[in-house]
Parts: sequence; structure tokens; C-alpha cells
Amino acid sequence: MEIEILVVPDCPNEKPAAERLRSALDAVGMHDTTFTIRTISDPEEAERIGFTGSPTILIDGHDPFAEPGRTAGLSCRIYPAAAPTSDGPVGVPGFDQLREALTIAGERPAPPAL
Repeated sequence: MEIEILVVPDCPNEKPAAERLRSALDAVGMHDTTFTIRTISDPEEAERIGFTGSPTILIDGHDPFAEPGRTAGLSCRIYPAAAPTSDGPVGVPGFDQLREALTIAGERPAPPAL
């Protein structure tokens, strides 16, 4: 499984996203699964790859939290709160949301090798 966290330079949610992703990976038994962090600083690259905000987590090239119609660009990304709270929208996916996305991705057949 290939996992990437895409961020803009100096993203305040880079570290919390990485920590939450690591915790979710461990929770689903993927202790040895690693991920990379890639900085997107060019608007053309953001447009080309469909980057819709920082942080974006890709699992095998797929954004499990994609919102249809969201415009690509260099911006912060807001995620809906995982459960109704007074906190409102948050800057990283919830732990349970990540755990579910990883579980679903782990059940899919591996992409063919190129």
C-alpha cells in the first residue's frame, strides 16, 4: 500500500495529520506500513494532480475524503468533524475516518505493477 500526505509549505496540520495517520495504521495492524510527506508549492502542480488542500492523504493514489466539485489549488483543507461536536470543521480527518479508509483500502486488490 502506498500512502502519501500532501501538504503546502508550513502547513500547521502536517504533524497532526502524520501522527493521526500513524495511529490509525497501527490500530488496523499495519505497523510496518510507511508513508511519505510531499510538499506541493506550485499552483500548476496542484492543478495537475487535483490537489484540493493541505493536508490531503492519498492511499494508493486515491483521496478517500475527496469532495466532488472541490477546486484544486494551494490552500488549507477543512474536514467535517467526524461526529457532531461544538468544534465544527477540523484540519485533519478523524481517527475513525482514517481507520475506516485504511481498512477499505486494505481490502481492495493491490494495483497492478507497472
